[in-house]
Amino acid sequence: MNSYLPLLYILCFVLTFVFASFVEYWLHRLMHKVPEKCEFHVEHHREGTGQGVFKEFLEYFKVVVPLPLIIVWFSWQFALCFFLGALTYAVFSAYAHQLQHDNPTQCFWMSMPVHYVHHRYNQWHHNFGLGVDWWDHVFGTYKPVEWREGCDAPLGGPLHIQWW
Repeated sequence: MNSYLPLLYILCFVLTFVFASFVEYWLHRLMHKVPEKCEFHVEHHREGTGQGVFKEFLEYFKVVVPLPLIIVWFSWQFALCFFLGALTYAVFSAYAHQLQHDNPTQCFWMSMPVHYVHHRYNQWHHNFGLGVDWWDHVFGTYKPVEWREGCDAPLGGPLHIQWW
């Protein structure tokens, strides 16, 4: 059994990354379902900008920290893998969120930057993903549009965004 532990830790990390994307999707969708409880999110839509990668990450980190505490009673190693998977997704999601606000053409891992489209076309009921579009496809909320037309993204690579 011990020879399989490294693979189980990697699997735990990957599954946590995927699970974190699932949680993010549903939390974002919930913010649209009950906007009166999420005034900060309504304001985010009014402004149409991100806070910068670091501030976005701090918001996501608040959700990530308590999650592995449940698992630590069973195994600190799995709790650590869970934490690292969730932390990695929080970093990735904060970056992806800001990138879609500042430079959506650089979201090479998606055929359409769903969060950019979500804001640009005021899609209150579609395209809830921030870092990935998997769950929009799975739950039928993916709504493709011709997004490049009128896209006023600056020139520059995937690091050309607001970090602070």
